[in-house]
Amino acid sequence: MAKAILTLPETLRRSVTWDQGKEMASHARYSIDTGVQVYFCDPRRHWQRGTNQNAKGLRQYFPKGSDLSIHTEAELDEVARLLNERPRQTLG
Repeated sequence: MAKAILTLPETLRRSVTWDQGKEMASHARYSIDTGVQVYFCDPRRHWQRGTNQNAKGLRQYFPKGSDLSIHTEAELDEVARLLNERPRQTLG
């Protein structure tokens, strides 16, 4: 994630908001390495992550609990591209 976020324009990588979970246990190192501040949602308040709601219901690519390590970086990048280019209801 650190490598990928550094490819974004600086205006898009000022902070990330994450659910409570072990996947960001090294959030302090992540912030030092990237300069990106990490915030955490309150427990069971997933709506505090706006993009979480934008992607709700988009599990057709990877069902909940999927092991993403079995996929290549190219496969993951392609899914990210498809999701990022999908029209958003709020943007028309």
